[in-house]
Amino acid sequence: MSKQKGKLVYSTHTGDLRKQAGLVSGPSVSQAPNQQNLRIRRETSGRKGKTVTAIYGFELTEDDLKAMAKTLKALCGAGGTAKSEEGVQSIELQGDHREKVADKLKEMGYKVKFAGG
Repeated sequence: MSKQKGKLVYSTHTGDLRKQAGLVSGPSVSQAPNQQNLRIRRETSGRKGKTVTAIYGFELTEDDLKAMAKTLKALCGAGGTAKSEEGVQSIELQGDHREKVADKLKEMGYKVKFAGG
């Protein structure tokens, strides 16, 4: 009998087994906007030349992160996604919307800086 290389992380019956084991978790409470330092940058790397506006540094619950992504996507009239990988939360929006997103986030009380070129 051969050894299994990886561990089971998802089951169609029970969902994400890492969450049940407490291995993957976001904050249980969202930080106040004025306590979060966000970085906004334009990325094209690894996207076949397509431009993406990426916002990093969120400290929100999963539900709040998804709601924020929905708000920003509606503002820009573009598609996008909310990601939470290895403790780093980010939102990616299709296209270059850095100025519009920065103005909205500042209006909401977040500290915003542009990163990259």
